[in-house]
Amino acid sequence: MIVRFRYLTGLRRSIFSNARLTGTWDNSGRYSATWSETPMTPGVAEDGCPCFTASVDLADEGAQFRWGVKLDGPSGTNLWGIPTQVNDPTSADRYRSFQLGGDTALQDFHLTYTRRLGARKYYTAPDADPGLRFSVWAPNALAIDVVFGLPANGYIADDGDGIDPSRRPIPLQRGDCGIWESPVLPGFCDYQGVPYMYRIRNAQGETVYRTDLFSRDQIGCGAFNPAGAHFTGTPETLDGSKSCSVVTSLDTVDGIPESDFWQDEFTSGLPVPARLSDLIIYELHVNALGGPGKDGPGTLRDAVDLLPYLCDLGVNAVELLPMCEFSGGAGWGYGDSHYFVIESIAGSRDDYKRFVRECHRCGVAVLQDVCYNHFDFSAARDQWQYDSDAPEQNIYYWYEGDPASYASPDGGYIDNGSTGYAPRYWEEIVRHLFVSSAAAFFEEFHVDGMRVDLTQAIHRDNVLHANGHSVGNANLFGVKMLQEWSRTIRLIRPAALLIAEDHTGWAAVTQSPDIGGLGFDSTWCAAFYHNLIGDSDMAGGAARLIKNAGAGDDSPLAIEQFAGVLYDSRLNQIVYNESHDEAGNAGGTQRTIVCAVNGAPLLGATRDAAEARCRAAFGLTLLSAGTPMFFMGEEIGARKLYKYDTFMQNREDLFGDRAGIGANLFRFYQEAIKLSRSHPAARSLQIDILHAIGANRVIAFTRSAGNDMLLIVASLANRPYLNGYVVQTDPSRLPDGSWREIFNSDAFIYGGKGVGNFGADIPVSGGRFQANLPASGFLIFQKL
Repeated sequence: MIVRFRYLTGLRRSIFSNARLTGTWDNSGRYSATWSETPMTPGVAEDGCPCFTASVDLADEGAQFRWGVKLDGPSGTNLWGIPTQVNDPTSADRYRSFQLGGDTALQDFHLTYTRRLGARKYYTAPDADPGLRFSVWAPNALAIDVVFGLPANGYIADDGDGIDPSRRPIPLQRGDCGIWESPVLPGFCDYQGVPYMYRIRNAQGETVYRTDLFSRDQIGCGAFNPAGAHFTGTPETLDGSKSCSVVTSLDTVDGIPESDFWQDEFTSGLPVPARLSDLIIYELHVNALGGPGKDGPGTLRDAVDLLPYLCDLGVNAVELLPMCEFSGGAGWGYGDSHYFVIESIAGSRDDYKRFVRECHRCGVAVLQDVCYNHFDFSAARDQWQYDSDAPEQNIYYWYEGDPASYASPDGGYIDNGSTGYAPRYWEEIVRHLFVSSAAAFFEEFHVDGMRVDLTQAIHRDNVLHANGHSVGNANLFGVKMLQEWSRTIRLIRPAALLIAEDHTGWAAVTQSPDIGGLGFDSTWCAAFYHNLIGDSDMAGGAARLIKNAGAGDDSPLAIEQFAGVLYDSRLNQIVYNESHDEAGNAGGTQRTIVCAVNGAPLLGATRDAAEARCRAAFGLTLLSAGTPMFFMGEEIGARKLYKYDTFMQNREDLFGDRAGIGANLFRFYQEAIKLSRSHPAARSLQIDILHAIGANRVIAFTRSAGNDMLLIVASLANRPYLNGYVVQTDPSRLPDGSWREIFNSDAFIYGGKGVGNFGADIPVSGGRFQANLPASGFLIFQKL
């Protein structure tokens, strides 16, 4: 029996070559434990993307064969091209398998589903005009057709009101793996921009309307959810996650070919940083942009307008809060509905691409925050009960066992410490929803990296809703999903920057999947924040340096405890003095400038003290051995509580405060960042804590890289050390010679008192260093 094998990339770029089919058969086509190789022929698949094919004449009908593909690609030669693991929680093996016979004459592997599901172009020949094919995964459905909405309205009610009578419904046919497909419709361009939904007869025989979870655009760009009722408004007011999906071409931007749009993406002599150690990250919430007087939430166009400000500040990476479609109006985005769609309130696909292009032209990397631990909180018409009302058939959600086994039917769902039920990670297509969405962000939107929200919820914290008992298989499949995710990204974009928000301390998070790791480059370090700032209810026994310094007395600070966390920053960590979670949303938290004086009015000397402690906090973050990050507004002393439900009423005036009350702090951030970026020592992983005395509130440490060596001495004392503070350490750790003061956080130009050493060269002999120290400040010395 001749079996045709296809390796389908789903990616427009031609990035692979020299593909070889390998499988468990010998030269005569009989099963063999020794894998053989067959060259594959490159070509273009019906989705218009590169593919590789080979045919093998196999014998032994009924035999179970395994196969895979080796290829050359961006990350090297002779790569294993199957990142998807077998669907066994106890195995991390990566191969495809089938039993010879029947309908096994075609064996496909989809590297990504970016162009497998949804409303996609279909090419009958490489040079032909594309047609349109709809594909949707709905394994429990009894019947499906595509119905079209009215562009001026964009919504189809539960009784079918809103269906465009001028366009006939398109019936879909069930295929393999529960995927339903339409016939190929001629003339993709005739459907471009047309709204549609899937009309599904679900497992119970009821007719339901569902959006396309693999769509690239939703027509609504407002906040109103008709909840199945008739809707007489316009798409401008309609919740995008509940509105019709839209037939969208992926091959143009602003009406021009993608290749033309991206051809001038970079600026000569202004490279985009490619290593985590080179980044200084600005965490940005697009919807929160726009100060007093702005109507509506911030948009991606506002983010483009912010870029000159960010370039002046000196940051070289922007991390965006989640930008996939979510329900309602302005929000944080943690809990998404459509993972291939840009949140419509913030802008369009093209707006997002313009933002990334402008960032890259400025030498700024773009990191995208993503959330895979739960879906949107309001997922009706999205993931929830997509093709069945039965809990055990709720195809996007993990459900354990039989509903009859629980006192309440929801007992079988999985909680994981996030704010929704866990996705059904044991379904390969559910895992691909996340994997392929990430691939699309890298390939179509050109992002440079991703930060995955609360990964421990995916790989460790899955428990049964009924009783809180751990569900081991859910954790194992969570590991599987994250490994497939990182492997796929590395295969197509080896330099991608991958960050996990993970608070477990599990070393495997930043280890290669080849040795059982998850494949991330770095983890967020909440312990650094808790020990440095410490106003969170979750800080527990942390050092809480800034909060305790803000008490106003002279009691000792737990500097020694913080020193351990500072030293650990060398362990692939993203460190921060504030993030979106700790700016007022998490219990007890406030903006740093407010915490620094324990909520006292920010006037006169009190504000001076608050700004001094803010400068010290950022200096310790910036000069740690981790990758520094800070949340928008820290650079101008943002003081309003930033909460998920009230941020719109508390937006900061970044431009106004930069020119006004926040001018000194902005200049400090600007010049501290400039110095950090100019010194290899500040970007290395080498750190040595020389001195940490809690009673004195002083810490001293060195950063080094080759011949570049910096000494940082910071004090959180309320009064300066005007007669010289002595640091005595082992002479081998602090070389003899002259050390020049090159930065003083207490300089007059930053609003400080000017206490320091005025750029003097300080002699070191026998490990002894002595210099004047400012109150609540830090100094940087360079070895000459």
